[in-house]
Amino acid sequence: MSRVPIKRIYRVRLTLVSFGVLALALSGEGSSARRAAGRAPTLSAKSVRLRVMTYNIHVGVGMDKRLDLARVAEVIKYERPDLVGLQEVDRGVERTGRRDEIAELARMVGMEYAFAPNLNFQGGWYGVAVLSHFPILATDHRRYANRREAERRGFIRAEVDAGGQRVNFVTTHLDYQHDGERLFETGQLMRALEQVTTPLIVVGDLNDEPSGSSYRLMLTRFEDAWTESGADERGLTFPSDKATKRIDYVFFSKGSAVRAKRAWVPSTQASDHLPLVADLELR
Repeated sequence: MSRVPIKRIYRVRLTLVSFGVLALALSGEGSSARRAAGRAPTLSAKSVRLRVMTYNIHVGVGMDKRLDLARVAEVIKYERPDLVGLQEVDRGVERTGRRDEIAELARMVGMEYAFAPNLNFQGGWYGVAVLSHFPILATDHRRYANRREAERRGFIRAEVDAGGQRVNFVTTHLDYQHDGERLFETGQLMRALEQVTTPLIVVGDLNDEPSGSSYRLMLTRFEDAWTESGADERGLTFPSDKATKRIDYVFFSKGSAVRAKRAWVPSTQASDHLPLVADLELR
């Protein structure tokens, strides 16, 4: 949720970077083992079932203030998702020991990955990422134009082959302070995805509760998997030690072949956010 994670612990220096599409780092390390040992999608002549997760990992720092990527990886492995959207990921950043966090996580969970560098920060990059049990066929990364906040936000879209079905999976992270800035970014996200015609799933930390304008704008085109699944709890994800806010979401396109079957919030304090998991069916 916070603009600069673990701000009280690390001294920071922000450097703005130009708006545009940046090169993405892709890795297939561990994907064969994952496909052999992990959770496979349920396939039939009529449907593909996907388990998706969104998780703001707070650069791997838990509520105990310890940096522990293995703990984050255990959360992911326990839930056995096919696709994961991650926010607040460091790559080569001083505060997290110059570690390549997404490459390490991908190796630990045995999945392919794609990383989107949204902010040049402390000698490295800070951004969002995707982990995939399926082959990643193509990626698209956009950084949002912003009018106020020094920290640039953006999204990454990964097209994957889910058991013969092309699926576009997007993760994003929106402004944490101002409703107007979030709405500005949400509009950019929706315009960028207008031409996507294959099944489209969007997950992320919107920093916006269901009463907010960004969430309401998303509902003009997308269904909220939490509400559509009929979950009987509130879906609260922040803060992880005593959640009071629902700001992390799984969405899918209205009128598409996607249906939400189940959704839940696992209990963990490996980050300041709780992950959100949803089982979806592509008919």
